[in-house]
Amino acid sequence: MQFKLLPFFSFLTILFMVGYLYLNPSYEKSLEAKYYYETGEYQEALALANEAFSLDVYNRMAATIIAQSKVSLKYVQYIKDAKNYLAQIDEISKHEYFSDADRSKIRLISQIMIDSYKKLSPSSVTDASLVEEASQYYLQFEKLLEKVNP
Repeated sequence: MQFKLLPFFSFLTILFMVGYLYLNPSYEKSLEAKYYYETGEYQEALALANEAFSLDVYNRMAATIIAQSKVSLKYVQYIKDAKNYLAQIDEISKHEYFSDADRSKIRLISQIMIDSYKKLSPSSVTDASLVEEASQYYLQFEKLLEKVNP
């Protein structure tokens, strides 16, 4: 008799936990934030996770999404900066002659982007495509730095 009641009580416990997640406004926002994080909308995920965390400071899901969204946004910003700087360097490289000022500018930009990359710290949850794309830009800036260094 006791053996037959165990699955029933387990089912009730799981049902209660799922109901709590969907009925609690903090966890509802956390689940929505997780969806936005998984779809790559890191800014929206961060905003929703902050709302969820303000409703319940013990909401670990919201705290995790906040931390991961911040990391992902740093990667997104690095990639955006890399594209911008590479466009500037491409514009400089269209000239037939590089002046010392041009070389210094390329060297400075490359050093800044290399140092910025080293400050990034991915986690196991960070989108692998973001990490890979940032890594590719990092390698491009390393090659550029090697070319312009005397």
